[in-house]
Amino acid sequence: MERDPLGELPVPADALYGIQTERARHNFPISQLRPLAPFVDAVIWIKKAAAITHRETGRLAARLADAIVQAADEVLAGAHRDQFVVDPYQAGAGTSHNMNCNEVLANRANELLGGKRGEYQPVHPNDHVNMAQSTNDVIPTAIRLAALARLPALLEALDRLARALAGKGKAFDDVLKSGRTHLQDATPIRLGQEFTAYAHTIERNRDRIAQAADYLRDLGIGGSAVGTGLNAEPQYPGLMVKHLKAMTGLELREGKDRIQLMQSMGDTAALSGALRTYAADLGKIASDIRLLASGPRTGFAEIVLPAVQPGSSIMPGKVNPSIAEMVNMVCFQAIGNDVAIAAAAEAGQLELNVMMPLLGHNLVFTMIMLANASRVFAERCVEGIEADRTQCEYWLERSPALVTALAPKIGYAEAAKLAKEAVAKNVTVRQLVIEKGLLKGKELEEILNLRAMTEIGVPGERR
Repeated sequence: MERDPLGELPVPADALYGIQTERARHNFPISQLRPLAPFVDAVIWIKKAAAITHRETGRLAARLADAIVQAADEVLAGAHRDQFVVDPYQAGAGTSHNMNCNEVLANRANELLGGKRGEYQPVHPNDHVNMAQSTNDVIPTAIRLAALARLPALLEALDRLARALAGKGKAFDDVLKSGRTHLQDATPIRLGQEFTAYAHTIERNRDRIAQAADYLRDLGIGGSAVGTGLNAEPQYPGLMVKHLKAMTGLELREGKDRIQLMQSMGDTAALSGALRTYAADLGKIASDIRLLASGPRTGFAEIVLPAVQPGSSIMPGKVNPSIAEMVNMVCFQAIGNDVAIAAAAEAGQLELNVMMPLLGHNLVFTMIMLANASRVFAERCVEGIEADRTQCEYWLERSPALVTALAPKIGYAEAAKLAKEAVAKNVTVRQLVIEKGLLKGKELEEILNLRAMTEIGVPGERR
């Protein structure tokens, strides 16, 4: 039985958490989700760094600080993970999750010192584990740390996908095919050019995400309740950044304006926006892959995807673009997460944004999903793609858009007539040009040179 300012409440005897966590479990049975591991890590880092800082300044007895640090190290090594139980959809700001961490560390520290769970002697969750802190500076700092901790894996996944696409761009560079705009036949392009462009799109998104994430390196820890730093010693913010850098290996900076960093979730929203942009581009590429592989007899069928699983429970032999479909779904979720993040970022009031639990959960969730989806897309789809050169050439030869190469010579109107006639007679543009005697010999070959049409220049005038 534990007591807090609201009264008494029984807490499970085997729980490392305490009464405030137990109240949150009763109050918020919402999603059946637990806090994401990177977010738990981030808060525990802060608690560990605070204990080290207070030991260094002499504000916290070394014996108590060392016990808190040992308890934190156990959690960071993977122990006690089942004790972090507060639903992401909880009371504003994340006080419940902050207290969950405080109580777990306090109870475990007391055990290490020979005490009992629930008695909070000699280590108290508020007085010692939460010393000089507020939920209001712990949670925004934790969001930044969790996102930065996930950043290397995300960037590496984008690099992997970009390399895979670039490799196919090189392998398919001599495969000529019909371009398509508005889902209609367009002028020639090389399959390799399409894939190289996909690679460059991923690379640009990688750089955009890295640039947006850099703002998260500014930490507002030490702002305590409203950003002013009440109850935090002057050296506390700098020491916290120093110790957090050492234990995480992350590049971190002491924020110049802790009030601003508490008021605004703009840095978080900006990274989410960059992730949304990546999701939009990645989803478009996945959709293109599905379209190019459609068939195998009644679609484009210009590429062949690796078969990863049977595609139908009723149609024998059917193989679907399963990996690309998964990528699309991840991208839709990431875009939806960003909508929620944007709305939550705008919902801050005066000195605090109480929607931080949703912001943090969705941001980290998006980073995890996009990293995994990008890696799997590269490994189980893109790297195994093969080109169907015959099919590409088949569609290209029948494209009425080849008349575009004739327009500089015979004019737009006459070229348009040829295109319509080629479609009506079900013949190729080349056959129609020869039949009408419009071009002959070398001139015909130069103007209707399909490879040359995939590079800049005017047909028949290239040197």
